[in-house]
Amino acid sequence: MADRNNDGKKKANQVAGADFFKKLCDEMKIGIVVSDSHGYLLYMNPTYVKSLQLQKPRETFIGKHVTEMNPNTRMHIVAKTALAEINWPHEFHGKSLLVHRIPIKENSELIAVLGLVLFTDAEHVNELAEKLSLLQTKLKFYESELESLRSNQSALESIIGNSRQVLMAKQEAAKAGSNNLPVFISGESGTGKELLAQAVHESSSRGHYPFVRVNCAAIPKELFESELFGYERGAFTGASTKGKIGKFELAHLGTIFLDEMGDLPLEMQPKLLRVLEQKEFERIGGNRKIHSDFRIITATNMNIPDMIKLGEFRLDLYYRLNVIPLSIPPLRERREDILVLAAHFMKQSKQIMENKQDIAIDDNASSALVNYDWPGNARELINTVERMLASMEGDTVKISDLPYHIQSFKQDKNKYHHASLNEFLQDAERKAIKQVLNLSGWNKTLTAKRLGIHRTLLYKKMIKLGITLNTDS
Repeated sequence: MADRNNDGKKKANQVAGADFFKKLCDEMKIGIVVSDSHGYLLYMNPTYVKSLQLQKPRETFIGKHVTEMNPNTRMHIVAKTALAEINWPHEFHGKSLLVHRIPIKENSELIAVLGLVLFTDAEHVNELAEKLSLLQTKLKFYESELESLRSNQSALESIIGNSRQVLMAKQEAAKAGSNNLPVFISGESGTGKELLAQAVHESSSRGHYPFVRVNCAAIPKELFESELFGYERGAFTGASTKGKIGKFELAHLGTIFLDEMGDLPLEMQPKLLRVLEQKEFERIGGNRKIHSDFRIITATNMNIPDMIKLGEFRLDLYYRLNVIPLSIPPLRERREDILVLAAHFMKQSKQIMENKQDIAIDDNASSALVNYDWPGNARELINTVERMLASMEGDTVKISDLPYHIQSFKQDKNKYHHASLNEFLQDAERKAIKQVLNLSGWNKTLTAKRLGIHRTLLYKKMIKLGITLNTDS
């Protein structure tokens, strides 16, 4: 046994003489161990010592049999069989390791066995799993985006209209694409704010990277932070065992679009402000800073300055977001675009219908469409076109093919001021709130008490109904 030990140490000294390779192996972050053809240790690097949690200096093991260092090792078995063992799981002190055991030959004779420990602890495994999860998430996202790009024209081309307002909005979107500043888009619901945001993204140097959409109105209040910033596995009850990548992390190098910005909870606003300023954040349940290089575009159909007065939106966040303001006017302010849009939507709808014949709109129907106020804007117009095509007979749209409220609006505009029952109710609610506000001297706490509602609900109704602090009765 003594002779074996002496031979092992002599061979170890020969390896140690190769300073370059020894220094190289010493610095590597994977565990490396080398034995001779009989299973006696010639070398092991510091990472290997750490992975096995050895308490003695590594020099004390050199020249000894590998089983004295690690009873579970198979290095000596590979030395006998000369068969490599690749990606073998290995348990040591309750730790799961993944190892290679490779026979080294010279002139067909086995001279040594090389052992490599690929993962030294669970942290490295988790880190690799996290990177894989991120890549899988991005792959799914890119597949979705690619499918969208294949089936649709560019966002700028999708903004249809010949009015001065639309042409100006498209021009401003293209101009905004030349920089990376935050863009703030305002406009009524259904006007096409998302298309304008995507046009800015596509016109920018980030156009080949992700365009990540987030609808703030569709996210429950308690899930906002996990949706935007992600969470580590087991961060809270019900959390995925794999954790989750947040939208800001997914938007790295690209653009994140926060739609319905007015619905962002007040308690989330300082967190968003900090992320905008530092471009870094932590996942829920994590302590690692994540950096993301993103551009932010926001959109809203609410009057943010009024929300600021009511204490519903932070002034500093508004200034941070509203660097490049863009807006899309409602259809009633650009009536020359109504028939252009209707023709475009009919062409799109015909592509998914069996009947692909050319369809015209007669003068009476055209007049009704142009004179209607379209409170739902382009979204409502799309719905109307689909209903027209489904109910019409022949190849010409007549006024009788239009929804009744549009016909009524055309025929008796002075008497019929509302497109739907919902608008009647909103108008009545607006008048009632303004009346009680005036009676209460615009004291909102007293107004809420008289109306029998909570003060927060009163604030939200005032914003939704367009009641400002200086509104006349």
